[in-house]
Amino acid sequence: MEAIRLLFDKNNRLWVVNHSEEGYALASLSVNDYNWHPLIDAQLPIGKRKIFCALGEEPKQQIGEWQSIFNLHSYSQSSDLSMVLSAIDSQLYRIPYLGMGENEYIYRFRTAKERNRSIYIDEQSEGLYQSALCRAIKEARRTREKSSGKPAVLDFGAVSYVIPSHFGFCLGVQNAIERAYETVAIHPNQRVFMLSELIHNPFVNEDLLARGLRYLQTDKGLALRADGSIASNKEDPEALWNQLTEDDIVIIPAFGATNEDKARLIQRGLSIRDNDATCMLVEKVWKAARRYAQEGYTVLIHGKSEHEETKATFSNSSSHGPALMIRNMEHARRLSEVIEADNSEKIKLFEASFAGLYSEGFDPLCDLERIAVVNQTTLLRNETLKIIDYLRSTIANKYGESEVANHLWSKGKGDTLCYATQVNQDALHKAVEEPIDAALVVGGKNSSNTFQLYRVCAERFGEAAHYIQSEKNITSLESVRHYTFPYNLTAVPTAVEEERPMFKELPDKPRILLTGGASCPDGIIQQVIHRINSFFPAVKIRPVEDILEAFELET
Repeated sequence: MEAIRLLFDKNNRLWVVNHSEEGYALASLSVNDYNWHPLIDAQLPIGKRKIFCALGEEPKQQIGEWQSIFNLHSYSQSSDLSMVLSAIDSQLYRIPYLGMGENEYIYRFRTAKERNRSIYIDEQSEGLYQSALCRAIKEARRTREKSSGKPAVLDFGAVSYVIPSHFGFCLGVQNAIERAYETVAIHPNQRVFMLSELIHNPFVNEDLLARGLRYLQTDKGLALRADGSIASNKEDPEALWNQLTEDDIVIIPAFGATNEDKARLIQRGLSIRDNDATCMLVEKVWKAARRYAQEGYTVLIHGKSEHEETKATFSNSSSHGPALMIRNMEHARRLSEVIEADNSEKIKLFEASFAGLYSEGFDPLCDLERIAVVNQTTLLRNETLKIIDYLRSTIANKYGESEVANHLWSKGKGDTLCYATQVNQDALHKAVEEPIDAALVVGGKNSSNTFQLYRVCAERFGEAAHYIQSEKNITSLESVRHYTFPYNLTAVPTAVEEERPMFKELPDKPRILLTGGASCPDGIIQQVIHRINSFFPAVKIRPVEDILEAFELET
């Protein structure tokens, strides 16, 4: 039977014709006028039909109009249109990205020459994002983007700072921030929303809010109202989700978005491809998950199920095949028990440990025969590799060493791990080998990759390692407000911050290790340095200009 062809514009509105007697109906479109892409083979009451979609301009010499799917549902429709809209509902998220090749990315990293620093338009944003010290360190020490170098030592006289070669913003975060500021600046007369927090840094998010940006939901996916309060659910008429119009703009953050959230934006007639700031390394994970599923593997996602990125990766992976989220090594051990158990025990063990963490229709009796592991890009690379190795040993015990490759993806172990997260960790491992009196790790409270950096320091320096948000957490040379990250806690802590000594014993000339997570702006790193320097007599602190000159001569 003849295929059904649907034409969408860049705002994801469908080209339809309006027959007054029956309402809106499918438009008749030429095979030759557009680049058609297969969307779905649909089983309709009129028989099985192939549905093709194209993205393009309105047809010439044809009467019709663009309508969002959301609006169409409130109008009278022909039976054919109603059936087709129902058939494509599960595939809506794909429409803005039709025709993208395997090596194409939604938003490639900008090169240094392509950076748009003009977005930092006033003293507030300059102070938040710019730092002469940090820029000098990165230019001198980052000889290679993907390989760590030796740490920098900034000697201010009364105090020294040891700073890793790689710290702070990664390219994905830089891309997302520039996209957000550019969008707000380019559309001064339109409402601009972010799906959820741009990045996990309160100072960046607050600065964007001050410029008029608004969030549709929290980082945990809870819908927000216009006053910032949490809506009862996404169907709440007061939720911003339900007040979006075709004139609004919604930016997808670096973490990506679930297929379900993308579909809701598409239904509203919003352009998401032009405003999608998904990090290309997150997208690389999605591409790998699709490849694994196509080869018959179940995708295991090492990540925190409540994290935006993990939810987006899970949603994406589930659209291609069975998917399961595992949080840590303990979860991997429980999964191994399931793999090794008799069929009579598999389902019981699986449900006990993984309820709510697997894709619809997941069958532990057969979907754990072949597995492949991807990860949340902000987690420790070594932990993911340990999980892969642990599962490998389980599979070798069950099926034999010679059969491992048939049951565990082994062609590129860890090939989806984010190099940006890893190189920050590698650089920090080099820095912790230096003589250090205290370590400060700077980042947002809900920043997973910042916490991983803190863990590295805590393992080396114990309670002389501190997790802080900004310079405001440093109350004096003797005291710092340390943040307790909710990781593997058996009970909710009574306080998330605790006042504690910065040093085990204050030395005459402290050496402080200082680094920032991938969502920490350079300006905050410099503000931490200025804050600590302010506790010493001014005559004992060398000027920043002298430090920069000495550092440049050294390098």
